[in-house]
Amino acid sequence: MKVLLHACCGPCSIMCIESLREEGFEVTGYFANPNIHPVSEYFRRREAMEQVADRMNLPMIWQDDVYNVPGWIGAVHDMGIADNHDYARCHYCYETRLALTSSVASAHGFDAFTTSLLYSRHQQHELIRETGEAGAASGDYCSENGFQSRFLYRDFRPYWQAGIDRSKEWGLFRQNYCACIFSEYERFEKKLQKLIARSSAAV
Repeated sequence: MKVLLHACCGPCSIMCIESLREEGFEVTGYFANPNIHPVSEYFRRREAMEQVADRMNLPMIWQDDVYNVPGWIGAVHDMGIADNHDYARCHYCYETRLALTSSVASAHGFDAFTTSLLYSRHQQHELIRETGEAGAASGDYCSENGFQSRFLYRDFRPYWQAGIDRSKEWGLFRQNYCACIFSEYERFEKKLQKLIARSSAAV
């Protein structure tokens, strides 16, 4: 059974690849992540994925032509920091990447597709699952001959620490935010607010 694995980055993909292979799946990686900001981060994550693919002898499909930060920011602008309480921005991000994966998987005759996003303890796990299953069931991403790859759900989170250990052992670039500019802002917002409070008190 051939599976197309959407890879959000190298470190998160390692144990997904390994566990899928242990189940007997023939795995191909797919790198398409239009949300990564800034572009230097995109290059570093892509390079880390190249290193993983090389080490694990993983065939890859690269779709760099969908990388468009201005377009992505424009699409999610109204789903900014304050409005993401219901994960509208995250949902759009998952939907965009899984739609790309589903379409490519169907076009290339993969039996199923899945994503390394299901590895992270920091992502909205059930929302990813629902988005992937709904996209595959909709039939919107069928190939020209009407074939639709199914969504393969797996909970890769039990491999969390093993993936961290392996990525450190291999010396891979390890990111500290999910990828989008809003996520980066949220990560450092408390630090920023402390600076604002300190500077305001000094005025």
